[in-house]
Amino acid sequence: MSQLATVRSAIVALAHSVPHTGPVHDRQRFHRNETEFRRLFVFDRDDGTQQLRGWTLTRESTQELAVAFGRGAERHTWQLRGYMALNDEEGSELVFDDLIETFRDAVRADPTFGGTCEPDPMGAMGEGPQYVQVLDAGPVMFCGVLCHSAVLQFTTWSYL
Repeated sequence: MSQLATVRSAIVALAHSVPHTGPVHDRQRFHRNETEFRRLFVFDRDDGTQQLRGWTLTRESTQELAVAFGRGAERHTWQLRGYMALNDEEGSELVFDDLIETFRDAVRADPTFGGTCEPDPMGAMGEGPQYVQVLDAGPVMFCGVLCHSAVLQFTTWSYL
């Protein structure tokens, strides 16, 4: 397994560790049939009902850097995109925000994703954003359902 695949698996595992997060996919998912596509994002709630809720992980970019005396590093920027069916009566926006914040807390507590990558050396120098950034949040139509959506972005580092 490549270093990238190892880190990707660790990110998905950490996201799965957030209670009630729903399905977390290690890539963008697509299906020609909307019913089958929707099934990929079904979450079984504690009350026995089902809800459209889930996440996809995508590597947005990779930068390779020379850090010192022939040693290189890779900086991978990741995007975790989430969806959850909107239900105003249940205050679903607050539930969705709690899921986001619980994931952000988990990354803050383990920024190396179980030791699969290195701490952000730029963050240690006070340069650039650290941990998980919420780039966008708001309602969208997803699988024909009005949903909350959020785009989370974070960076992992690995030495070559």
